[in-house]
Amino acid sequence: MDLEKYKKNPKTKYLAESLERLIKEEVDVLTQETLIKQMDEILGDGVAGDDEFPNEIVLEVRAGVGGEEAALFAEELATMYRKYADSRGWTVSIVDESESPLGGYKEASFEIRGQNVYKELRFETGIHRIQRVPKTEKMGRVHTSTASVAILPIRKKTKFEINPTDLEVEFSRSGGKGGQNVNKVETAVRLTHKPTGLVVRSTSERSQSANKEIALAILSAKLEEKQRAEEDAKYSADRKEQIGVADRSEKIRTYNILQDRITDHRLNKNWHGIENIMKGDIGKIIAEFA
Repeated sequence: MDLEKYKKNPKTKYLAESLERLIKEEVDVLTQETLIKQMDEILGDGVAGDDEFPNEIVLEVRAGVGGEEAALFAEELATMYRKYADSRGWTVSIVDESESPLGGYKEASFEIRGQNVYKELRFETGIHRIQRVPKTEKMGRVHTSTASVAILPIRKKTKFEINPTDLEVEFSRSGGKGGQNVNKVETAVRLTHKPTGLVVRSTSERSQSANKEIALAILSAKLEEKQRAEEDAKYSADRKEQIGVADRSEKIRTYNILQDRITDHRLNKNWHGIENIMKGDIGKIIAEFA
């Protein structure tokens, strides 16, 4: 529509100018909506908005080098995080646990829900190392053991759409703790993502469908973590000075029992009072990464 000729006519000038303003305002609104939509698409649903720091995570601990000592350390780390979660008012539930014959965890995973849970714990991912004299050590020698920690954010909207044909699904009895029902009924779910070989197991719920839903959410988080790690590796030279890369193969912290000292190798900073820290008093360490 050519409004210029109507703007020149005194009888229609006011209406033409009003219509021109309305058209301009509508174009501005549409332009803003288009830009916002484009930004959301660039950022991705799983990153934009509140989902950047989701209030639900899966915490995984896994024994590393050190045999039974590593398994005991893995369980101690799990207990430390669970007690910290309790102090923050977060809810913790066991997703799956595999115990070592002499105690401790070969590996275990926990679902933790609460305000800012991922924001606070995201930098705990990596290799944790402990140095101490085991109770079974007769010569008083210091042993070094490790355990890995992974913090997996569970997002409301995931970037990954898993093809059902890529999954191998197995059901079994949950076993272990949890009452008679989980021992008699095949409620435990084990998912294998065939293209990547990733395996996820969930035993916490009393139904196959509930455990499968949890396992799928964890698998999506693992696939996202895997993709991020691959992308990070491409730009590792540019990230040498960055803190919080959150690579589970990176040694991040040493717990020296004899010297009552915890050292974070990313910050090159020490804390004392290991006994209280292992009881969940890790807020002062986490605050350093805020």
